[in-house]
Amino acid sequence: MALSLSVAFTACDDTTDTIGNSLTDTSDLLDVATATFDVSSSSFTVDSVLSRNTTGYLGKIRDPESGNYITGDFMAQFGTLENYTFPDKDSIVSLDGAGNVIADSCYIRLYYTSFYGDSLATMNLTAYEMSEPMSEEKKYYSNFDPQEEGYVSADGFKVNKTYTLTDLSVSDENRADESSYTPNIKISLNGEYTDKQGNKYNNYGTYIMRKFYEDPSNFKNSYNFIHNVCPGFYFKVNDGLGSMAYVMVSQLNVYFKYKADSTFVGTSTFAGTEEVLQTTTIVNDGDALEALAADNSCTYLKTPAGIFTELTLPVDDVKLGHENDTLNTAKLTLTRINNEYNGEYSLDVPSTLLMIPKDSLYSFFENENVVDYQKSFTATYNSAYNNYVFNNISGMITYMYNNKDRSEDWNKVVIIPVTLTTNSSGQVLKVVHDMSLTSTRLVGGSENKNGDIKLEVVYSRFRH
Repeated sequence: MALSLSVAFTACDDTTDTIGNSLTDTSDLLDVATATFDVSSSSFTVDSVLSRNTTGYLGKIRDPESGNYITGDFMAQFGTLENYTFPDKDSIVSLDGAGNVIADSCYIRLYYTSFYGDSLATMNLTAYEMSEPMSEEKKYYSNFDPQEEGYVSADGFKVNKTYTLTDLSVSDENRADESSYTPNIKISLNGEYTDKQGNKYNNYGTYIMRKFYEDPSNFKNSYNFIHNVCPGFYFKVNDGLGSMAYVMVSQLNVYFKYKADSTFVGTSTFAGTEEVLQTTTIVNDGDALEALAADNSCTYLKTPAGIFTELTLPVDDVKLGHENDTLNTAKLTLTRINNEYNGEYSLDVPSTLLMIPKDSLYSFFENENVVDYQKSFTATYNSAYNNYVFNNISGMITYMYNNKDRSEDWNKVVIIPVTLTTNSSGQVLKVVHDMSLTSTRLVGGSENKNGDIKLEVVYSRFRH
């Protein structure tokens, strides 16, 4: 008769000295053994990462740790509700001298809930209307430049805006009212606009409204709206240094008056959402990052699109003499080295790390994979212990051992800061690159003086 045994445990500390006693007693037919192995590590730079986040990053800052200048520009498309309609044309009160429908005003608002740097730093951007939509079928990386790739016409519609993240045109009292005010960058589209057919409008909102009354099917869904009306806007920083806004919602707002029982002010809102495309372009000073990656006294994690850490797992050593044993657990701890710069504008510590095989560095994100706890694992930052703990990567060890011939990097994994989207029960629904400004050093590297990275494993076997 075949026997099967399922064992579960929770370790209360970082040792495994008594793990055998916690798993079995003298009546069990199970032998338990523990072992610890060293893990080697190194840093490597990445020139770009897959860029499809619901957050747009806008600004330019200087990394106080490396001196690296980081610029964030982003492109946003705007979606529409299914079968969206404006009020009946005859009810519109906003008209020009010839009786044609017009918009009273039109603005883009870039709402942000967090930022890095000095909110009073003076910045300057240009909002460019895209000359064509970016494709849902294409994978856009953070080094993609819409201007160089022909998605922005040199003589197309564009608007310049000088701003500070603290909008001084809004009173202190209103800014303090979180229930009614969300910080935003307000971009006016109230200048004259000429469409691709050469038709002129007094502002961009008038163009939007007339495209609806010309053919309401243009607003039937987001695809029609993006391809027939508004292909999106590219927001590019021209000047300024000191702030990076984390834009959570982009909105195109059109204002007009219409009559029902009385005259009302109407607002049509077209928003950048998860259903439409948004990408961030990141420009780094590559020389500064290369210099950090060459520091072998530790390893680095830097986002966005900066430096990742590579680990070589001792797979053969773990399995040697235990080929027929069950690998119950394999615990890996990555310890932070506190940043040398601790000033007001020190970068945040990455909150969540992903571990995947090195040969999945790009395919994992392009295929929109989620964590499966066999070939991918996550760990969160523990501020009390200043570390990240991957509690059980035994599935990774087993997978690598059974698939040695898949690539020359068969026993290597990469550690990548990520952002997770979860549901109410905590299930991970989406994994994307962390595009915010983060940085940390980890114990490791070929010239490490802070102690080795340890992999702690627990084996079990049935007694014969």
